[in-house]
Amino acid sequence: MLKQNTKKLLFDGTVIPAHPLALQHNLQLDERRQRGLTRYYMASGAGGVAIGVHTTQFEIRDPEVNLYEAVLRITAEEIDQAGLDRPFIKVAGICGLTDQAVKEAHMAVKYGYDLGLVSMAAFKSQSEADIIKHIKIIAEIIPVFGFYLQAAIGGRIYSYNFWQQFAEIPNVLAIKIAAFNRYQTLDVVRAVCNSSRVNDIALYTGNDDNIVADLITPYRFEVNGEIVEKTFVGGLLGHWAVWTEKAVKVLADAKEFVNNKHADAADILRLNVAVTDMNAAIFDPAHNFHGCITGVHEVLVRQGLMEGIWTLNPKETLSPGQAEEITRVMQAYPHLIDDEFVNAFLAQEIRAV
Repeated sequence: MLKQNTKKLLFDGTVIPAHPLALQHNLQLDERRQRGLTRYYMASGAGGVAIGVHTTQFEIRDPEVNLYEAVLRITAEEIDQAGLDRPFIKVAGICGLTDQAVKEAHMAVKYGYDLGLVSMAAFKSQSEADIIKHIKIIAEIIPVFGFYLQAAIGGRIYSYNFWQQFAEIPNVLAIKIAAFNRYQTLDVVRAVCNSSRVNDIALYTGNDDNIVADLITPYRFEVNGEIVEKTFVGGLLGHWAVWTEKAVKVLADAKEFVNNKHADAADILRLNVAVTDMNAAIFDPAHNFHGCITGVHEVLVRQGLMEGIWTLNPKETLSPGQAEEITRVMQAYPHLIDDEFVNAFLAQEIRAV
């Protein structure tokens, strides 16, 4: 059961960065910088973090690496020690088939996580009915943050009927839609709007190609003779793992635009183009998202928040030209870069040592 102020934040909408994994050159955990990243996200004004997710690298679960519990524990410790006077949502990534997912859900509960972002990527050929049973089991352990992962990086396409059943599961409190596809995004939103739990599920964008547009779009459907409207209230994004202080402002600008009844649309649409351009440099769609994790790392290294772009999978590297693209967008959109904030944050960190 979520605390009331945490649930209110979830439904009001907030910035939830997908937390990276900080490594040393020998590929061992860089605990100091790992903790520093968590503190950076809190200082940036984010409303939570998601750890143990794709951006944290799925290889943390490999027996020879065995870092899943460590990153959950370290992140929870930093959040608890911060003593924030505001709610801060702790989301744990939960992966695998049911036996593994149950263990991870219990571990998330052990460390005080509020929700489990449940990946369904392990279910390659099982029926949609089997996956619904799986989600129901996890939802009995921890509140569920649903996750529609794009097919290009290991997800699969689900039917409208699947999402109708998904939305009816008690204790599903949010859904991250990262289909990178407007048709599939529409399936989920329409299914939620047609469910009996339309007011019990918060929608978060994970559509990195459409972040701002998702946040400002009202989805309206006629349901039983009445108009039902649903919006994306926030984002749970790998993109928001970098330049996070500016991401908080992007969400605030989107909410202000909506509250002002969509006045001056040109400015917000220009912002959408800029954010998408920046995301293309980080997430590397030009090479089928090969460099999406290392692109995040590259920005954090340049800012001094990480030591290197190393990953647990040696095949994951920056793609040809990706570093140059990151430089280009940083020069093109300086108002969306939080270097000044990070410099002040790191100076404060040094003084605190």
